Amino acid sequence: MLSRLAEHLYWHGRYLERAEGLARLVNVNAHLNLDLPGRIAPGWEPLVRITGAADLYAELYDDEFSERQVAKFLIADERNPGSIRSALELARDNMRATRDLLPREVWEQMNGLYLRISEQISGNLSKRRRHESLADLILGSQQIAGMLMGTMSQDHAYDFILIGRYLERADVTTRILDVRADDLLPEQAEDVPAFESIQWMSVLKSLTGYQMYRRHVRMRVAGPDVLRFLLRDRLFPRSAMFCLKALESLLSDLPGDDDSALRATTALMRHLDSARMVRLKGEPLSEFIDRIQIELGDIGQHISQTWFRSAPE
Repeated sequence: MLSRLAEHLYWHGRYLERAEGLARLVNVNAHLNLDLPGRIAPGWEPLVRITGAADLYAELYDDEFSERQVAKFLIADERNPGSIRSALELARDNMRATRDLLPREVWEQMNGLYLRISEQISGNLSKRRRHESLADLILGSQQIAGMLMGTMSQDHAYDFILIGRYLERADVTTRILDVRADDLLPEQAEDVPAFESIQWMSVLKSLTGYQMYRRHVRMRVAGPDVLRFLLRDRLFPRSAMFCLKALESLLSDLPGDDDSALRATTALMRHLDSARMVRLKGEPLSEFIDRIQIELGDIGQHISQTWFRSAPE
């Protein structure tokens, strides 16, 4: 398979996962701000920080983090390369370049999803319409993943889609934990433990992990347990460890003599295993997750240098 096609498949997986993850996050954050009193509610600024677009947002919208403006920036703003609209467009463009390798029905589903969501999010979105559109996007993304799993040959072309998906998913999980844990762990949590529990539940729900957490961990939702579950659980598909284990398996089966991406993935898994969650609070937690994100970026660089036309700048 040509490296150019492998790169398109990889980035399709990343961009579609990015759009779905952001849609989940916006919906859950809206519910969380309704459930909490104003003095504790996190507002909408954390979502801008999660996406790493704080500078661009300040340039476009000054420093006003209203729900309407942040939702528009993250969902439909064409000036934001990390918006849902932009991610969906890039996911479609990358899939279109590889249509000969994919089942025709998958391409039709991707193209239809992009056209439908683009129309739905144009203009002014009411809260109800926004929620319905994002739910439609999440369902459509899952349908594409299911169709690929059920109808596409499980060869290296499919492997590159999964590599992009799992690498992006691990990045999204750590970004959410970085920003949300920074909001949750200060001393105010001692004054409002009930509200702290609600916020940690929102972290789980933004990754669709609440039911699985209660099934495998415990009934009570506590910060250290949530961190351990979302970073190190080997069974939950959106935990960082699960994504890295999937990456390790996929990378080990790819052709090539350069195993730098595989070694970087294995090293990051060891780093996660060695961390003591009970000590990760405040600044140590932020530094720990920053290091994970840097190492995830390194894995992406190694993948690009080994199998694609050129490494990203």
